[in-house]
Amino acid sequence: MANREVELHDDDHGHEGEWRAQLIVSGLCAAFGIAGWLANRAGLSAVALASFGAAYLAGAWFTAQEVWEKLREREIDIHFLMLAVAAGAAAIGEWSEGAVLLFLFSFSGALEHYAMERTQNEIRSLFNAAPKTATVLDATGAETIVPVEQLQTGQRLRIKPAEQFPVDAEVVKGDTAADESTLTGEAKPVDKSVGDSVLAGTLNLWGVVETIVSRPAQESALQKIIRLIQNAQRNKAPAQRFTDKFGTRYTYGVLALTTVMFFVWWLAMQHRPFVSVPGDVSAFYHAMTLLVVASPCALVLSIPSAILAAIAWGARRGILFRGGAAVEQLAEVNTVAMDKTGTLTTGDLRVEKVESFPPGHEGEVLLFAVSLDRHSNHPLARAIVRYARHRGVEPVEVDDFAQTSGAGISACHNGRQLRLGRRSWAQDPTHGDCIAVLPPKDIGVSEVWLSAGDFCGRLLLRDDVRPEARDLVEQLRQRGLRSMVLTGDNQGAADFLRTELGIDDVRAGLKPEQKLEIIQSFNNNGSRVAMIGDGVNDAPSLAAAHVGVAMGARGSDAALEQAAVVLMHDRLENFLAAYELSRRARTIIRQNHAISLGVIVVLVTLALFQKIQLTLGVVGHEGSTLVVVLNSLRLLFGSAPTQVAK
Repeated sequence: MANREVELHDDDHGHEGEWRAQLIVSGLCAAFGIAGWLANRAGLSAVALASFGAAYLAGAWFTAQEVWEKLREREIDIHFLMLAVAAGAAAIGEWSEGAVLLFLFSFSGALEHYAMERTQNEIRSLFNAAPKTATVLDATGAETIVPVEQLQTGQRLRIKPAEQFPVDAEVVKGDTAADESTLTGEAKPVDKSVGDSVLAGTLNLWGVVETIVSRPAQESALQKIIRLIQNAQRNKAPAQRFTDKFGTRYTYGVLALTTVMFFVWWLAMQHRPFVSVPGDVSAFYHAMTLLVVASPCALVLSIPSAILAAIAWGARRGILFRGGAAVEQLAEVNTVAMDKTGTLTTGDLRVEKVESFPPGHEGEVLLFAVSLDRHSNHPLARAIVRYARHRGVEPVEVDDFAQTSGAGISACHNGRQLRLGRRSWAQDPTHGDCIAVLPPKDIGVSEVWLSAGDFCGRLLLRDDVRPEARDLVEQLRQRGLRSMVLTGDNQGAADFLRTELGIDDVRAGLKPEQKLEIIQSFNNNGSRVAMIGDGVNDAPSLAAAHVGVAMGARGSDAALEQAAVVLMHDRLENFLAAYELSRRARTIIRQNHAISLGVIVVLVTLALFQKIQLTLGVVGHEGSTLVVVLNSLRLLFGSAPTQVAK
């Protein structure tokens, strides 16, 4: 049914408050219907007819509009069935029963629109305070106020206290702290100084800072999230797509069955065709009753109402499902594969030490490292760039820049060949000599190696394990889910995670294509894998997994594009909330199916054996629809399925 499968599209602003108008016309339908019934009891036929006519006009107002739109597309749906039944009831003089039908149908439609508008508002409220203008500085330092959508990469902005950062940018002057709770869910202020990134829509708390625009407003993390939600609202679940097709075919089937039964009751069972007399009910009356009770309003509504409620519940808490398929499929996983950096660890890497071999080249190691890493979005690269800028190290220009997936970066500076990345790749014997006995890697510390021909060096970075990671792994085990780590880090770091967190399976030293092969092998063996990651190198695995899950607003564009679920709060434990929400949504969908199908079977059986009146059929039909909607709303207004980090 068209207006009841309410989806949250961009043009929904024009339909805000429609439920109020529907509630008013349903109230008018009830008032005029009661007036008609009383006038009929008093023998005022003309007044009764006028009152029932007004009741029909009010009750059918919105339904008729839907029917007309469908007829123009040469389609019919359940709205057509309802109008047909109301018109049929009037044709045989059962005006009061037709008025009851239109009242209940319009009233339930108003309640459904209200429920869906609440769902829409839950999502829209996340972004209704996004900044609209920004203060741009020219070369002389003069300020100009411009619309956010006109900002270009490289422009310099000034952000004052209590103002929102208008776009994703990098701090180049000043110190402050940002409130990122609306976007990432981080409750504590996040310190920002030169070299740090700030996100669009977050709040500058106390300092005046100047920033350089990193990317236009339409490419900001905030806009990416908005697009993810909009796409989620449009993308239907597999079961919902089935009911869409089923609904149209079922409507034609109901019309055919009703027509056949009309002739059976008329010709085979000797009922009068249209006019009822005392003690006898016409075949047409029975046909109209069958038409009402067989209409699958509740069945067609059972899936989209639950899916939209689940999407809204998650979005309000920073869990973004990219469509109904993700809501359904996450409950099916039996293996959870996780990246290490930024997923099981905080991703807040910090450079602890810079070493060179032979000693004395530490400054050059940092200089060349930041010169190559400024072109990368990898968490290790971002940490090195941030460290260098804090120390005032400005990168130099390099030539012949090239990136080898899963290995590192190469470039040339003044004829010197540079390599930055894994130890085995940077220290390729064919690339140059490093006159030193290279030390082993420390457990729990990440290292990035630089080879510059006559010397080499390494940067040691520490990334703490998330405090919630151990509990997550234990919770996964309690739910019968297998945990796995797929990391490009060395075996020592992977073994440390296995011991520290109790991971079931750990695979180390993996390139992106190797991660992908592992996910595909699990798929081929019938496993349903949820892959959790945040980097560009995780994107292929996220795409191949049964459900891809991306971490946080700071996740790479590639990861966000390939993920079916995005954990905006950047907290791993919220995966459990998403998983439990998916299971709960699937349970409610099954309950809705049982309710709607059960009511249809019971009422149709009674109608076929002429054991139910039209009025009772209307009440049963609309009652089941309301029960399904209210059951779905338990997802939106109910308590959290598990503890959610905010």
